[in-house]
Amino acid sequence: MSKESNTYFPSLNNIKLAADTIKNVSAVTPLGVSLRYSEFFDANILLKREDLQQVRSYKIRGAYNKISSLTSEESQKGVVCASAGNHAQGVALSCKLLKIKGTIYMPSPTPNQKIEQVKMFGGDYIEIKIEGDTFDDANHAAVQECTALGKMFIHPFNDGKVIEGQGTVGLEVLEQTTAPIDYVFVAVGGGGLASGLSTVFKALSPNTKVIGVEPEGAPSMSTSIKNNINTEIEHIEKFVDGAAVKRVGDLNFSICKQNLHAMITVPEGKVCQTILELYNKDAIVVEPAGALSIAALDFYAEEIKGKNVVCVVSGSNNDITRTAEIKERALLYANLKHYFILKFPQRAGALKEFVVDILGPNDDITHFEYTKKTNRENGAAVVGIQIKSSEDLEPLIAKMKARKFFGDYLNDKPDLFQFLV
Repeated sequence: MSKESNTYFPSLNNIKLAADTIKNVSAVTPLGVSLRYSEFFDANILLKREDLQQVRSYKIRGAYNKISSLTSEESQKGVVCASAGNHAQGVALSCKLLKIKGTIYMPSPTPNQKIEQVKMFGGDYIEIKIEGDTFDDANHAAVQECTALGKMFIHPFNDGKVIEGQGTVGLEVLEQTTAPIDYVFVAVGGGGLASGLSTVFKALSPNTKVIGVEPEGAPSMSTSIKNNINTEIEHIEKFVDGAAVKRVGDLNFSICKQNLHAMITVPEGKVCQTILELYNKDAIVVEPAGALSIAALDFYAEEIKGKNVVCVVSGSNNDITRTAEIKERALLYANLKHYFILKFPQRAGALKEFVVDILGPNDDITHFEYTKKTNRENGAAVVGIQIKSSEDLEPLIAKMKARKFFGDYLNDKPDLFQFLV
């Protein structure tokens, strides 16, 4: 386990040493202009493509820097980590390259695709153990093994060497552009990337405003900075899994509190819209956490006009099985997908009346659930409708009510809505 105290603060020199350590392992990822976003926001928008790393995220930087720093005795005992995603892949590849045995704990719901990726990167040097139903279960088991066997725990963010490794992203950005950078948007999960990157900018480009971006359902760093103490959130929305933690690292909190210009939270639905836009319009595949920095631009649209802006695209390990959910969340956020409980008269022709006389020409039924169970006058159906414009919703509801089909609107009833999305 890391024995660093909360007084630790990364130095620019150590981040430069980390850059030298990882130079033959981590790719110098492109920093390129996004013509589409630049035109849309009337700004110079640059994307730092960490999704193009060998493990498809920046995590290789911190993992390799940490594991390569171990003593021969520590290396002999082996390393342990807990992760269901990018950190696991970074640790796995680092173990293989450094020929150090590693054990990676993953919770049972982890998609098989991610387990196979970790196996591919680690080869014979890693052992995967499936433990528990949640990340916390896997993490607890990993820590127990470290305590029992004296192995080194490789923390995904709350570790100085990891922070310094992630900070090399900031060095590269400044080396890749000569123009002053006005804003950098960076995703915040546990805070490792934001801690390292913001340290570099504070030292070398102090006028740059580094903005941390969290998902709205997991505002751990925002809450902690607001409370002026590292605060654990009891319940979080885990959709943006690469940036959804209940508690940020103590080291990361202390650093980000001092270095970040601001924190912003972005709705998960907006993240989904960004994922789909990047895929459909730019042929870029990103995971939810990888879209956070770009999704934040809408909320800074006025401030960034005419400015040089960098968005760190942190990763692309997206699970294709989530595509339907991503599309659903994007439509809901855009106010184009709506769910109702409708009261259908139990007579022939009722459904035809609903389709012909109530739905608009551009409305589409995407969900319909109805079972005739009684001889009552009306039977309840759960219906999902996609509309072309958000302005079509009120007229649609008005027609439902006029013809006595309307029962209830479910989008704003989270306790019921969770069973549909």
